Amino acid sequence: MLSINFSPPAQILSQLGQRAKAARLRLNLSRETLAQRSSVPASTIKRFEATGLISSASLVNLMFALDRLEELAHLFAASEVPSIHELELMKNQRQRGRK
Repeated sequence: MLSINFSPPAQILSQLGQRAKAARLRLNLSRETLAQRSSVPASTIKRFEATGLISSASLVNLMFALDRLEELAHLFAASEVPSIHELELMKNQRQRGRK
């Protein structure tokens, strides 16, 4: 599991790229084959696997091609039990937007 609680953003991105590469290799896919299936250029896949940098649209396309879209359901989902920090934020949350 990816532990990100105390990791700097660059390390989190690097780990995501490494995990994406591992997922591709588990399916025995070359970068070129994944590029064809996902419509994401092979050079973008190579950069993502090396650095973790990718656009959100390309990430969704890769996840679809790797049959991992269900993992996006957890991204930004509300937790069932809010943390103390979330409770503090909710207390001060605006009820209406500006005109």
